[in-house]
Parts: sequence; structure tokens; C-alpha cells
Amino acid sequence: MPQTRIPCLLMRGGTSKGAFFLAADLPQNETLRDRVLLAVMGSPDPRQIDGLGGADPLTSKVAIIRPSARPDADVDYLFAQVNVDKAGVDYGQNCGNILAAVGPFALEKQLVSPLDGITPVRIFMENTGQIATAHVPVRDGEVCYQGKLRIDGVPGTAAKISVEFADIAGSSCGALLPTGNARDTFDGIDVTCIDNGMPVILLRAADVGRSGYETREQLDADTDLKQRLESIRLQAGPKMNLGDVSQRTVPKMTLIAEPRNGGAISSRTFIPHRCHASIGVLGAVSVASACLIPGSITEGLAHTPCGDTPRVSVEHPTGEFSVELQLDPTQTGAQRLRGCALLRTARLIFEGLVAIPASVWDGHQDEHQEPQHE
Repeated sequence: MPQTRIPCLLMRGGTSKGAFFLAADLPQNETLRDRVLLAVMGSPDPRQIDGLGGADPLTSKVAIIRPSARPDADVDYLFAQVNVDKAGVDYGQNCGNILAAVGPFALEKQLVSPLDGITPVRIFMENTGQIATAHVPVRDGEVCYQGKLRIDGVPGTAAKISVEFADIAGSSCGALLPTGNARDTFDGIDVTCIDNGMPVILLRAADVGRSGYETREQLDADTDLKQRLESIRLQAGPKMNLGDVSQRTVPKMTLIAEPRNGGAISSRTFIPHRCHASIGVLGAVSVASACLIPGSITEGLAHTPCGDTPRVSVEHPTGEFSVELQLDPTQTGAQRLRGCALLRTARLIFEGLVAIPASVWDGHQDEHQEPQHE
């Protein structure tokens, strides 16, 4: 049988890389679509040798985009985290890194009309129901990818893409502090469970006998630590309104320690079983937000700036990630957090057709199958 060829753009967004599709080019049936995405990435296989995946969660991601019917958005964006070595696709989270490339994709696919200078692209994030606005540089009607912004975890420099979030608190869990507490205890370890765009569980590295400055390779090889973190994650998941998280990639687990390089906090994040080479965009927002919440486990460790728009630098294994938080001076505690903005870069890597076995999908829509995300 011939292979099925599907239009696809491979794009880097921030420190991640993913396959970008128009929703109309994929099966509308959810189960069939997942099989297609697994075939595209070459999962399940630790090397993903038979697909686009790069044998790492950071390069096994998918963005599914469609024109939006909403008056407050230009495009709808559904993020899919494709497991590397398991036959699973998780839609229970956003990805802020991949989000950085959604605006450029929308312009490349002519879903949004370009404006020379900066083109704002309003993005409805289907996974969590929030709106983000990406400000994409454009020159002569084309997305401008070259620029001078350097972000840790990506070689070289590229054009600045500013991404603004109005209200992402509780986007997955229903509340900024989903357990209702700034601090909880699992297995005798104090943690902070927080969701300001990404469900994250923070714990002090010292409380589990680690420094918090270990390399990614050291932490990936630390079987005892990962077992302890998974025990906490499985217990905290239901209390964070996420249910059974044994087969999910959220919440993320983050070890924190005092900053060493002039930032606000040092971090080591698991996603959820492998140490992140840096830190996810929305994960960084959640970690930065915890630094400003009284009673969280960051107290005594975090070096936080003052002001109504503090820029909080989260150190990670390959550098730092700065988040500009927007605070409401009339509120106190967790209620002060109002919004955030961050700077990312993106790049189109290739545009073409990705081929999958026709036995997985022959390219035809089944008229009797109900579409997802009406």
C-alpha cells in the first residue's frame, strides 16, 4: 500500500521542537488521530528511529492549529505531547515553547494577514481555555526569524517573539494553588503545588538529599530519587484536581535550591520522569510565581525582585529563563498575580509532507466519526 502523506511544518519553538499541522489535515476522530501522531513521531520507541521524534520529550511534540471561530482569537492551538517509549498522547497541558511558534505558523499558513513590523496573533489554547497573544516580527510580508535575541538552551540568536498571557492561573487544575495550600506534605516532604499555566510540584532539593545543582545526566541516572519523586507526584495528582496521573506527563516535578548565578531561584525539572535540559516556558512561569507566594517552599531560598512587574529569573541546567510577572498592588498573597509576559524565539525548519503507513490512516475522513473540539 502507498504511504499517506500529510502536510507538515517542523518548527522550533523556544527550546522545544515539534510537528505543526492544520487540524483539517489530520483525522477528526480522536483515537485515529493519536495513532497518526504516534506514527509521525515514531513512537513507541526509545530512539523514535522510524519517525520525526528526536528520542526526547522536548522533540516529541505536536501543534494542531485551526482558524478560530472565537471573536477574541485568530487561531485555536491544541498541543499534544507524544510519549517517546509509550503508545500514548497527552493533551492535559499546554506547551509555552511550542506556543512561541504558533504565531509564525499562522502567518506561514496565511491564517493571519501579516503587518510589517510586528503582527499580533491571538491564540486560543484549547488544552486549557486561555488566550495568549504572540507578537511576531514581520518584514516585507514574511515572518522574520533572524534577530539578536539569545535564549539559553538554543544556539545562536533569533528574532524576538513576545508572548503575553492575561490569565493562566489554574489553567489545568482550576486554581493557582489547587490544593488550597501554599505548602503540602507527601512522604514527609514539604512541597508547593502550583498551576500558573503548568501544573508543577516544587520541593527543596535538600529535603531529598540532593544539592539541586546536579547535571541533567546525574539526575536521569538517579533511580532512587526518581522513585521518590514519582511517589509524591502520584499522591499529589488527585489533590491537584488532575486525577490519576500515572499515565500523564503532568504535574511536572521541580527541585529548587538557592540561585547561584544572579537569578531568583535554581531549578531542576522532571517532565515528569526525565530531567529537562532547561525548563518549560509555562513551567518557569509557575516556578517564578511560587517565588512570590508567602508560605511556599521557596521562602528562604528565592531572591525575588520588587515592584509591580518583577522580572524573575529561573536558573536551570543550561542557563536561565526570565519571566515578567504582572502584579496587582491592591491585592495580597497569591491574589496579586495578574498576568505575565515572556520572550521566546522560533524558527521554521522544514515545510513538506510527512509520510506514515497507509495501514495507520489512508488519508480519508470517516463521515460517521464525530470530530473533537467542536
